[in-house]
Amino acid sequence: MRYRTLGKLPVSAIGLGAMPLSLEGRPDEKRALATVHAALDAGVTLLDTADSYHLPGAEPGHNERLLARALATYGGDTSGVLVATKGGRGRPAGGDWTVNGSPRHLKGAAEASRKRLGVEAIGLYQLHKPDPAVPFEESVGALRELLDAGTIRLAGVSNADADQIRRAREILGDRLVSVQNRYSPAVRSSEPELRLCAELGLAFLPWSPLGGLARSSLDGPSRTEGADRFAAFHAVAAERGVSPQRVGLAWLLARSPAVIPIPGASRPETARDSAAAADLLLSAEEQARLDEAAEPGPIAVDPGRQSTSS
Repeated sequence: MRYRTLGKLPVSAIGLGAMPLSLEGRPDEKRALATVHAALDAGVTLLDTADSYHLPGAEPGHNERLLARALATYGGDTSGVLVATKGGRGRPAGGDWTVNGSPRHLKGAAEASRKRLGVEAIGLYQLHKPDPAVPFEESVGALRELLDAGTIRLAGVSNADADQIRRAREILGDRLVSVQNRYSPAVRSSEPELRLCAELGLAFLPWSPLGGLARSSLDGPSRTEGADRFAAFHAVAAERGVSPQRVGLAWLLARSPAVIPIPGASRPETARDSAAAADLLLSAEEQARLDEAAEPGPIAVDPGRQSTSS
């Protein structure tokens, strides 16, 4: 496993997005724990979660409690594992995602997340999404108060634009360490935010990093969104004898040293395959082929800015 820097902390170049372990279609707990353990066995030290990763209308925090159990039951050393969670979204009955960035809510949510994770302080706490009903500075100000109180150690923002990242940096200084936006071969609208993160020394954590590629091709031929457009990822994968998903993650890593993808997984095999992307180094020729495939025209609009997910 290769490593990258989040703040001043070394973390695995590939993280694990734990969301699929708690939403609709989730695996049973035995397989979910095995999936997290497989990622840890493969050297993953960054686990991404949120208090809103649960079934609609259910009690918040299912995913956080699951990760806490996974770490508690893991047989190896977990002292270097960073759990990143998020607050500011909800999933009431009906399945719609809500946004609440009020300082009162965020401070209460962070404390509840801390208890569910069973830690003295949350390693990385991120504003899940800017709330249009709350001044952005007030939401980020709540993160500053949580940092000052010792409830969280590091802070980040998610689904934020370049202006919001700059404003968050002004408020939090070097305690702002990450930006978690949607970015993948299919969705490139956060390119300006990625460039800004590299400039400011912030980690850029792409969510849904395999957009355009099937979730998994380990059981047979891979399904794609726009097979013709992303054929190069499958061609390189066939030449290398690996999955298109592993190639996609390696391509993301090559985009910038700031990038730390957090692909989701719901099976141990998928978690191991994603982690192996950290050691897949693409040639300049392969990188050029993939760049061309991922950018056939204008950068796609990011539906995550208005979407009901991550």
